[in-house]
Amino acid sequence: MDTILIVDDDVAISKLLEETLTGEGFAVRKAYSGTEALMAVAAERPDLILLDRMLPGLSGEEVLPSLKGIPVIVVSARTDTMEKVDLLLGGAADYITKPFRIEELVARVRVVLRDRRAPQDESRINCGDIAIDCNLQTAYSGGKEVKLTRTECAIAKILMNNRDRVVAKLTLLELIAQDTPDCTEDSLKVHVHNLRKKLKDISGRDCISAVWGIGFRFTAG
Repeated sequence: MDTILIVDDDVAISKLLEETLTGEGFAVRKAYSGTEALMAVAAERPDLILLDRMLPGLSGEEVLPSLKGIPVIVVSARTDTMEKVDLLLGGAADYITKPFRIEELVARVRVVLRDRRAPQDESRINCGDIAIDCNLQTAYSGGKEVKLTRTECAIAKILMNNRDRVVAKLTLLELIAQDTPDCTEDSLKVHVHNLRKKLKDISGRDCISAVWGIGFRFTAG
């Protein structure tokens, strides 16, 4: 069951969306401010966010950059075309204007979730609460991000694509060879250690474990 986070300080609209989406088979959580939204995402990563622009405290525009890796549909009464363009270029998956027909909003939610499940560019990998962008060599989790080295990114890509399975050291070295030909069995331990620390710093959990004498495993959160 997909989980949708509704971020809107209008209690009536929030309740309407909750009742509709629950009836459509979605799990729903709610936040009424930008700060509360970031706390909700840090506690449990949703599959999609409906984000109002005009929020108390942090606005929708201010919150959006911290939601990388999560599809966001911006919901707003503002109709300025360039503002819509800026938000879409800034990372929003879609934009719907208030007042809206509830059937249209549900349809947009389903389309965004469907597209999310479609085959993705291999440069972008999502695994539980962590996402990496190999083109940018950056990892994201809970609104935080950290830069990775080329070798760390190559290791993360293999381990995340084999989540919850042990990848042998020699297998890992072989698979990352085309991206990082200079990595050796001795230096691999150092790269994995550094990657493990970076991911723990942004996610708050130790997602990479060493299996003694065999290799490494990434555990999805």
